[in-house]
Amino acid sequence: MDSNASLRRIPSVDQLLKSVSAASIIERFGRPALTEALRSALAKARNDVRNGHNAPSAETIMAAALASLEAADKSSLRPLFNLTGTVLHTNLGRALLAQAAIEAATAAMREAVALEFDLESGKRGERDDHLRSLICELTGAEEATIVNNNAAAVLLVLNSLAAGREAIVSRGELIEIGGAFRMPDIMARAGTRLVEVGTTNRTHARDYRDAIGPDTGLILKVHTSNYRVEGFTKEVGARELAGIARSKDVPLVNDLGSGTLTDITRYGLAHEPTVREAIAEGADIVTFSGDKLLGGPQAGFIVGRKSLIETINKNPMKRALRVDKIRLAALIATLQLYRDPDRLSERLPTMRLLTRSQDAIDAQAQRLAPIVERALKGAFSVAVITCESQIGSGALPLSTVPSAGLALTPVEGSGSMLAELAAGLRRLPMPVIGRIERGALVLDLRCLEDEAGFAANFAGVSTGPHKVTTP
Repeated sequence: MDSNASLRRIPSVDQLLKSVSAASIIERFGRPALTEALRSALAKARNDVRNGHNAPSAETIMAAALASLEAADKSSLRPLFNLTGTVLHTNLGRALLAQAAIEAATAAMREAVALEFDLESGKRGERDDHLRSLICELTGAEEATIVNNNAAAVLLVLNSLAAGREAIVSRGELIEIGGAFRMPDIMARAGTRLVEVGTTNRTHARDYRDAIGPDTGLILKVHTSNYRVEGFTKEVGARELAGIARSKDVPLVNDLGSGTLTDITRYGLAHEPTVREAIAEGADIVTFSGDKLLGGPQAGFIVGRKSLIETINKNPMKRALRVDKIRLAALIATLQLYRDPDRLSERLPTMRLLTRSQDAIDAQAQRLAPIVERALKGAFSVAVITCESQIGSGALPLSTVPSAGLALTPVEGSGSMLAELAAGLRRLPMPVIGRIERGALVLDLRCLEDEAGFAANFAGVSTGPHKVTTP
């Protein structure tokens, strides 16, 4: 049959839209969306016919249109298995929310809430009031406010207290974090002039004293949470620095970054400065994140001296950086868990994952190894190995937590097999993200709680001599 005859056999958009199968698709996606999908499918069908292929049936064209609609409808923000060994992985969303926080956020989404309405007086209220007393209780601060992340908190503090003036920072604390966020850049955007003191590895008290002048707006101490300078080093501790700042009537701002509300050594982890410690050491303002070690949704806390917080809250930028009702509800529920530290490791996912015993994870690895090996059909060997998990998101960069996992090594073939396997795992219905190291794809199981779901999901992997595919 010639191509013109085949082209005439291809149904029109109107014919396809009148078909029985179109009704259910229109119900799901709407008539305009299906019309566009059909036009694309028909254009491809006509092109295929011109290139010598047979004309597809109406059912085939409709199936192609449906597939494209389903693919477009699938969110790229998909749940996945984080087997990287980094518990608070910035690229994978950081902290998992506690069930109490999920329920609180859901309720806030479903109903109207008294976000900025005082139920007692019947007048306009302030959204920060919902958590102010709670965060002050947990940190020992006089006052508190909140914005949408810690970078915003630092920006707002600098702009409120040192715009047009100087901010003194040790050269050893001029950090850069993910996404090319650099402290000097944020200071420039805040309208404050950076004054560097000391050297990369050594800063003394006299360096701060000598730098303070009539244009000094504040002293900024930055917790170097994502790196350590070791060897011939010197830094001025927060307590001593607070004394210097107080003697010159200059506020001390301590940016803790990851910041935690509890001493995590009680859970067998290395010490990380707490917000309460920073306040007790004399900081006038402390900033920290909500979605890192605190284990809540993304947020930036600003706590400290009441008069300074009041100044910060008067800054017009505060409104631009505020949090919404959903995040606020989740934060309150998360903070309330800290009132019961004895059960925190059970109820807060971040602590639950960090405190899983190596023995429990190793037993899980032993159970999963044969299941994974069968799914890979002999193309990869699977070995149970010990791992070192990281907290992540800049917390305790030199500290690791003993863990266990699976090392998937190609039986034959080059290193490209590992890349193909990693890509295949990313295409699973629930993607699996591991890490490639020393000739193997390593799946660190510290963050794996749904063992049965992982096993069923992994069964979708298909391997061949030179390929790894998924359904």
